[in-house]
Amino acid sequence: MADDEVVVLGFWPSMYGTRATIALDEKGVKYEYREEDLRNKSSLLLEMNPVHKKIPVLIHNGKPVCESLIIVQYIDEVWEGKAPLLPSDPYQRARARVWADFIDKKVPDARKKLWSTKGEELEEAKKEFIDILKQLEGELGDKPYFGGESFGFLDIALITSYNWFYAFETLGNFSTEAECPKLIEWAKRCMQRESVSKSLADPKKVYEFLLGWIAG
Repeated sequence: MADDEVVVLGFWPSMYGTRATIALDEKGVKYEYREEDLRNKSSLLLEMNPVHKKIPVLIHNGKPVCESLIIVQYIDEVWEGKAPLLPSDPYQRARARVWADFIDKKVPDARKKLWSTKGEELEEAKKEFIDILKQLEGELGDKPYFGGESFGFLDIALITSYNWFYAFETLGNFSTEAECPKLIEWAKRCMQRESVSKSLADPKKVYEFLLGWIAG
C-alpha cells in the first residue's frame, strides 16, 4: 500500500488524536498530519466528520474513519502485515477492547472533576481517578505492556493520557507515581518509543493549555 494517501486531522493536546498518529508510526505508515483549530473547524473536518464534527479523523484514500479506537483498529486491519496492535487470540483481543472501552468511559469524567471541583468533591474526584488507574495497573500486572511483551492496542488507548497527568496532579495535589508506581514505570517504558514520544505534547504545555481552557 505504498501509494496510499493517509491524512490525520488532529489537535495537539488531544488524548484521542494522538492515538491515530502513534498507531500509524508503529505500523511504519507514511501520513500527513493536519492540525485543526477546534474554535474554527476546517471545511475538510466538517466534510469528513459531518455528524460529530470532531477530531480525530483518519482519511485513507479520500475515505474518512472517525472515533479514535475505531481508527486504531482500522489501521491494524489495513496494514496487517506489520507489527499487530491487537492480540491474535480472540479472547485477548476482546479483553483489550473491553479495557479500552473502560478507559474511554471512566477516565474523561474522572479527569474533568479534577479541574472543576474543590474541597471535599475534589478529594472524592482524586480517589475516583486513582481507583481507575489502580484497576488499570491491576490489569497490567507485571507485564512490560498490557498485551505482554509487545506494545499494542490497549497501551495506545491509555498512554495518550500520560502527558495530562502533570496537569491532573498539579490541580489535584497528588502523585500518580506514589499511588501507581507500576503504571508509571509502564508509561516511562512507552515514552521510550519514538512513536509515542513524538506524538505526545510536553506536559507543562498541556497544563498551560488546560488552564487557559478552564479560564475560557
